[in-house]
Amino acid sequence: MPLPALDSPKWQSPVRAFAWGLRSVASTVLTPVLFATYLGIGALAHDTHFSLGWVLASTALIWAGPAQIILISTVGSGATVLQAAVAVTVSAIRLFPMVVSVLPMMRTPKTKRRHLVLATHFIAVTLWVECFRLLPQVPRERRIAFTHGLGVGLVSVCLVANTIGYSLAANLPQLFAAAILLLTPLAFLLSTARNCRQLADILALVLGLALFPLVTMLHTGVDILISGVSAGTIAYGVHRWRERE
Repeated sequence: MPLPALDSPKWQSPVRAFAWGLRSVASTVLTPVLFATYLGIGALAHDTHFSLGWVLASTALIWAGPAQIILISTVGSGATVLQAAVAVTVSAIRLFPMVVSVLPMMRTPKTKRRHLVLATHFIAVTLWVECFRLLPQVPRERRIAFTHGLGVGLVSVCLVANTIGYSLAANLPQLFAAAILLLTPLAFLLSTARNCRQLADILALVLGLALFPLVTMLHTGVDILISGVSAGTIAYGVHRWRERE
C-alpha cells in the first residue's frame, strides 16, 4: 500500500495524515510479530494471576514488550513495586537513543514540545524502525499526525492480542507461549538489517553480532550492553574517520 506523493492534496489535512499512519500498520511485517508477541504477554499475565485490565493498562502505558515481561515477572515473583519500577526504568533507557534519532525527523520550526509528547511515548523499537522507513515519504508538517496514527494502530493491535492471549491462556502450551516471544528480537534484527543504509550502520550491526558471543564468555551479566556500546563506538569512529578523509 504505497503512500501518496509528497505533494499530493491527500496530505493537506492532519486527520487524513493520521488515517494514513493508521493504515500503514497493515504494511509492516512487524505487525503480525507484535500480535504474536503480545499474545504471549497476555498468556503470561494470565498465568501470573494478573487481571486482564491490568495487562491492558500496562500495554497502553508502558508500550514495550521486554519491559512488560520484566514487570510481570518481577512483580509476579514477589518483588516490590519499587524494585519492579527500577527494573523497568533501566530497561527503558535503551529507547532513549531511538527517541533522540526520530524526533528531529518530525520537528518543524513551528513544532512545540507538547506536540511531541504522544509521539515520544509511541517510540519503541517497532515505531523507530518504521519511522525510518515511512517518514521520508510523508511531508514534514504531517509527520507528527502520521506517527500518531501509526502508534495508535500498533498499540491497538497489541491490546487485541493481549485480550486474545489472556483468554486462550488456559489452552496455550507454555513452550509455544515462550517461542512466540522470541519472534520479536528476530524480527527487529531483520528489520534493522534491512534499514541499514550507511557503512557505519552495517559495521555496527555486524560488529555487535560478532562481539556478543565473545563478551558472553566474560559472564558480566551485561553482555548485550557491552557488545552494543563497543560495536557502536567503533562504527562511529570509522564514520568520523571516513568523513575527515
